Amino acid sequence: MVLPKSMRLKGYKCFEHLYRDGSRFHSQSITIRVIEAKSNLLKHQPKSSQTSGYKFAVAISSKVSKRAVHRNKIRRKIHDHLSLRFRLKRPKANSWVLISLKPQALCRDSSILLEECDFLLRKSGLIS
Repeated sequence: MVLPKSMRLKGYKCFEHLYRDGSRFHSQSITIRVIEAKSNLLKHQPKSSQTSGYKFAVAISSKVSKRAVHRNKIRRKIHDHLSLRFRLKRPKANSWVLISLKPQALCRDSSILLEECDFLLRKSGLIS
């Protein structure tokens, strides 16, 4: 299952803003960057009903795996996990989240990766 369109983060300016000003949270195989949303940076201005909420992006470098099949498999698992976690959750504030995987992530079991992801989301204050 993929992340719903309303929860996806897209656009060069959004990523630049996240990398430049976002707060970082690290674990052994995942890095999460979180920042308060700025809707004026979005490529397409959302309708008023869609402005509130979290937007996520998952970045998996070719350093993790040279094969796109493996990277896409990991990305799908993380998307599925995030959509189940945040679909019904009412956010306190609008936030953008970038999840980057480190090269060690390929050696880790998917359940351990998802636990690390939850730990970092808790650490960043997105979930309790």
